[in-house]
Amino acid sequence: MEMELKYGLNPNQKFARLVIETEPSPLKLVNGPAGYINVLDAMGAWQLARELKEATGRPGAASFKHVSPAGAAVAKPLGDSLLQSQMIPADEELSPVATAYVRARAADRMSSFGDMAAVSDTVDVSLAQVLRREVSDGIIAPGYEPEAVEILRAKKGGKYCMIQIDPDYEPPQVECRDLFGFRLEEDRNTARVTRDILQNVVTKKKHIPDDVAESLMVATVALKYTQSNSVCVAYDGQVIGMGAGQQSRIHCTRLCCAKAEKWFLQIHPKALGLKFKDGLGRPERTNAVDQFVIWDELSDAEREQMLGALTEEPAPITAEEKAEWIDRFEGVCISSDAFFPFRDSIDRASRTNVQYILQPGGSARDDIVIEAADQYGMVMACSGMRWFLH
Repeated sequence: MEMELKYGLNPNQKFARLVIETEPSPLKLVNGPAGYINVLDAMGAWQLARELKEATGRPGAASFKHVSPAGAAVAKPLGDSLLQSQMIPADEELSPVATAYVRARAADRMSSFGDMAAVSDTVDVSLAQVLRREVSDGIIAPGYEPEAVEILRAKKGGKYCMIQIDPDYEPPQVECRDLFGFRLEEDRNTARVTRDILQNVVTKKKHIPDDVAESLMVATVALKYTQSNSVCVAYDGQVIGMGAGQQSRIHCTRLCCAKAEKWFLQIHPKALGLKFKDGLGRPERTNAVDQFVIWDELSDAEREQMLGALTEEPAPITAEEKAEWIDRFEGVCISSDAFFPFRDSIDRASRTNVQYILQPGGSARDDIVIEAADQYGMVMACSGMRWFLH
């Protein structure tokens, strides 16, 4: 069967379709239309959400933009600070699958603007209510409660994309890609992320607590579906910083660590205490918080724009306060899709209070990288597995 798409990657690419060769079709368009990019994001996001549940036993969720996850997480209780930072009423009851998505989207709310969401479990009313108030382009899931469908059909003038996928569907072992008139073929990456990848601990410090092991697995599953090079910071079962698609590993590390620091600072008391003007939308509030936590990096014009969203000028978070706040968090970890060729990424990660590292290993400079981890009192494991995606 075929599913007509709005257009290709760009509006000038008028012809676009999804060809489904499996009968019966494992995909169903519950509401639409779907776009070419929606489908690309949906396929990556679904695999990520499904594998998070396989790896941890908890409902998984992903928030995808431009074929990489802006965030990913498993369902765990939400603290009051995180609820407040995500502008969710403290008395709102969230189901496990809704909790997983809230945590996934919280990783990088700026990048999740207009995302393609995916969850490992049925979309229920609780999750539909969360999605209803967010700027999101669509979702893929194994099922939908009827009332949830009606809630989401009201989004985007009735055009919110909802795709249902058979949770038991498995694609062929060989994947193909047509590129400039040529065809590439390879075995699909069926390697699974399990606790076994953490067995080879190479630093002086050896112990990896169970909750940190889970976070490292979440980060690594996310890397499997992130455009390479990629490095991911995770905490408490969720991605809090993803560095994707960079040509050098240190740039990935700088990017993911900067995002992680913003995540920590968005729940700082000064950020939670910002007073917004009445009627300000969620995206505008998100933008204001994102600017506030990097106050010292803003130009006068940017600062003026940010202050325009507030009823009073706040006291900035000082550099000393930022460092003290970030140092409070225990169990911060980082995973890399390929080895660290130099110690520079370890040095950068230390400034974000990273305490646990997972990487494939295999660099000619592994000894220097391990020495750097020992210098900072980190625990580092080498999995021997590379997770490239192009």
